[in-house]
Amino acid sequence: MAAKKKISNLLVFGLLALLIVGLAGFGATGLSGTSRTVGDVGGEGIAIERYAREVQQVINEAETQAQRSIPFAEAQSIGLDRVAISRLVGAVALEVETSHLGISAGDEFLREQILAIPNLRKSDGTFDRDAYAFALQSNGLTEAEFEDQLRRDAARGLLERAINTGIDMPDAYETLMFTYLGERRSFTYAPIEANTLNAPLSEPSDEDLRAFHEENAARYMIPETKRITYAWLLPDMIVGDVTVDEDALRESYEERIDEFVQPERRLVERLVFPDLEAAEEVRGQIDAAEIPFEAAVIARGLELADIDLGDVTRESLGAAGDPVFAAANGNVVGPIDTDFGPALFRVNGVIDATETSFEEAVPFLREDLAMERARRTIEAQASDIDDRLAGGATLEEIADETDMEIGTIDWRAGIAEDIAAYDSFNDAARTASEEDYPEVTELTDGGIFAVRLDEVVAARSAPFEDVAEEVRADWDAQQTAERLNARAEEILPQLREGASFEEAGLAPTSETNLTRRDFLADMPGALLDTVFAMETGDIETVSGENAVYVLRLDEITEPDPEADDLREIATRISDQAAQSLAADIGTAYANALRSRLGVRIDQQVLNAVNVNFQ
Repeated sequence: MAAKKKISNLLVFGLLALLIVGLAGFGATGLSGTSRTVGDVGGEGIAIERYAREVQQVINEAETQAQRSIPFAEAQSIGLDRVAISRLVGAVALEVETSHLGISAGDEFLREQILAIPNLRKSDGTFDRDAYAFALQSNGLTEAEFEDQLRRDAARGLLERAINTGIDMPDAYETLMFTYLGERRSFTYAPIEANTLNAPLSEPSDEDLRAFHEENAARYMIPETKRITYAWLLPDMIVGDVTVDEDALRESYEERIDEFVQPERRLVERLVFPDLEAAEEVRGQIDAAEIPFEAAVIARGLELADIDLGDVTRESLGAAGDPVFAAANGNVVGPIDTDFGPALFRVNGVIDATETSFEEAVPFLREDLAMERARRTIEAQASDIDDRLAGGATLEEIADETDMEIGTIDWRAGIAEDIAAYDSFNDAARTASEEDYPEVTELTDGGIFAVRLDEVVAARSAPFEDVAEEVRADWDAQQTAERLNARAEEILPQLREGASFEEAGLAPTSETNLTRRDFLADMPGALLDTVFAMETGDIETVSGENAVYVLRLDEITEPDPEADDLREIATRISDQAAQSLAADIGTAYANALRSRLGVRIDQQVLNAVNVNFQ
């Protein structure tokens, strides 16, 4: 019964998703020929409309994860259309298999699922057939098509669960995880640091550094770069040409008078009580210094953040205004009757009244009004500029004939300077292609821009002159590491023959009963990994930044068998491994089905459908 309920819930959610996606008749127009499918699996066609809905669903999922809109061109560039067709091929393969196996969903089951959709009920709870018909029509589906797909989904879900259910990891796996995570190790370590080296590093020649740069060219790669020409116009660029008369300044001053003329305010906390007697009792305890105000708050089951009113005016406090504003900072006032009941008020700060005269406010008002008018000027120009670009005008011509300024940038992910500091520009640069014509796009501060991709420059090694300082630093680091490791190799034989760390000239530190989950601040990440790969008595080295660490494993301690938290983690890992294994089995099964049934994709039709998304 539980399994049936779970399947039912999943199908309802699937139905809702299907009814929400508005793709009325998608793919029915704009395509040449009479093909209604983008391909088939084992002879079972993949309908154009189903592919379109799947693409939209995949893009919606990606947008939810990225928390931004994703244009279809970008979706294609990151392969979301291929994800959609792959998911569909797998789904159709399973549907074909359910048909071969005789798995199907009955009419009663289908009826229950449709009646369970909340959006298809009238106010009295009965089924709304008109809403059902409208939802299907809006999505370009007939009742027969929708209900057939619902049957297929249900049957496929049964087969998928049959494949994935009952897969568990053996008990030995959980035991292994428990031991792996809970095993404890005690060890001693000591650093050999760069400042202990006897002689300074040798000075490299220019030839040495250039050779090092060439040998390590992969370290200094410049990623693929888009060489872009752009034209942009910001409010800052034209604000100096904007004039603001005194009447507009005075009008703005009056509209914003609350900013420039502010009454005295208090930082106040309000603690409400169920009745006056309780409030008076607590006030007496506070006055007698029996309890602090904070204790009274805790006794009410509250925190200070729960009773903080922030900064308030006299008028906003109503009847409490006069006594609160007559109190000194830190005083407790009340009880005072309020809309919420008798309350005590504590004053936490006094903010004096302020007044900024019109003359004092003029510079701020002028700047704000000028910027606002500059933004409106740009907004008024944007449509005309966009039309001229669409008509074939170049960015250079636009820059000559308007206020827009032209520039170029070698753009790549991670650049955040000048125009690349704007997310909208980076989005446009990321998806720009040489076939695109420039179009006006808005910036968050009221500016506009348009871009043209001139060239895509392949990844290449940065010239030595551009990274000379970095090369020198890497050279020094490598030379230091080599000398530190050489020093460590001199010390290791002494320690392995029984000498103490002190006798070898080292200052040791000991750690006791650490697990793989522990963390040593300021130590190389590989240090604990190395410790847990050693046997008792082993001595090894680990390289860090400007130091090499000498390690000796002193003791291995088995996990605490009573560590319930560790047992819970091991169980969770085992469950996750079982889920992963089930997913792998499902994938292997689906791949085997694809190979056995055969898959055919009509790329020409697929491309034609994708054009509808542009």
